[in-house]
Amino acid sequence: MKKIRTVFCGCGHRAFGTGRSVMTIDAYETVGVCDPYEDKAVSLADEFEEKTGSRPAVYTDHIKMFEELKPDCAIVVANWEVHVAISIDAMRRGIAVAMEVGGAYDEDECFELVRVYEETKTPFMFLENCCFNKDELLATSLVRNGMFGRIMYCSGAYGHDIREEIAYGDKTRHYRLRNYINRNCENYPTHELGPIAKILNINRGNRFVSLISRASGSQSLHEYVQDKEGLEYLKDVQFKQADIVETMITCENGELITIRLDTTLPRLYSREFMVRGTKGMYWQPNNMVLIDDNNFSESKHTMTYPDGTVGRLAGDYKGLSLFANSAENYDEYLPKMWREVTQEILEQGHGGMDYFEFVVFADCLLNGKEMPVDVYDAVAWMSITYLTERSLKTGMPVNIPDFTHGEYKNRKTLDVVELPIINKN
Repeated sequence: MKKIRTVFCGCGHRAFGTGRSVMTIDAYETVGVCDPYEDKAVSLADEFEEKTGSRPAVYTDHIKMFEELKPDCAIVVANWEVHVAISIDAMRRGIAVAMEVGGAYDEDECFELVRVYEETKTPFMFLENCCFNKDELLATSLVRNGMFGRIMYCSGAYGHDIREEIAYGDKTRHYRLRNYINRNCENYPTHELGPIAKILNINRGNRFVSLISRASGSQSLHEYVQDKEGLEYLKDVQFKQADIVETMITCENGELITIRLDTTLPRLYSREFMVRGTKGMYWQPNNMVLIDDNNFSESKHTMTYPDGTVGRLAGDYKGLSLFANSAENYDEYLPKMWREVTQEILEQGHGGMDYFEFVVFADCLLNGKEMPVDVYDAVAWMSITYLTERSLKTGMPVNIPDFTHGEYKNRKTLDVVELPIINKN
């Protein structure tokens, strides 16, 4: 097998997680790692040497690394502020790009990323790993099979208490702290929005039209740092980032999307992914599917939900029987890779979805296939960040650009993997 000579741009925590998946895939040969902080690059090189027996070259300048090593692809896991610029530098040199997620800072960088891609035609994939997750792919497959009818509403959240990661950012050299001090926006929209956009065929027959955002105050981080050792210098800082940011997005084909940034209040992790259609729904928190089988009556019945609570739902028991755990009852709708998943893969980054993401990227790169999460997806999803910042400042809705220059009308649906079409007739 031809090896993809790979370099890493950025050697922080995410690079280590990504690297551990890449190490297990034979298609990749990591030849270089780069970070402005040399000790971080050395640590990642040490990790590769320990796990693979081969030590990648260490750099602090990505341009020098590109020009000396001439790699086949760059995995860009640098901070939000520079990952677009590094990706552009790679594409201009004909180096394929796999770019990590994060919000965009302005419209210019989004259009520049698209312009350079269209000029160079260098392969580019946006690393939104949640698009490869079992739950999101099951929901997508059920949608493609018509189980939920016409999809009208989707929602999700980045619900993750990361106060410690943010607050200690100066000590760990992490970029989130300076963003939370200086900006107020939906700064991390793609984990929930990416799978929703794929389901709704955004950039492929449909597009985002406009959004409006609303935010709470900012209090939780301020309280968090008051009694933490080593954070005394933050006691009087006024964090601009709101504790909660809610955003509503309208789509050209009539769907409504709501997403929420929820990272500084105490909570358990959840993406709260939900898909609602005219015939049913998917609800991620309990991995539940509801199918309307048209046999509902006016009678009321109680049922016990997986969390032990008792609820009431209109409908007869024939309808209620279809309100079931999707993992146990809908496995036939899962793509083959998740039906045949091994424990070894599940132990890879983020429960296996990182592994599948890089398997797909390698397959597309080696075989000349179209990238399933492409540059147009990247900018459409990343643009939500600077647009929500604008909406929060003005209190008004804002239009969302069409980065495809009208071509979205002609582009065909492309899922991240082949999904099973089940013939029930």
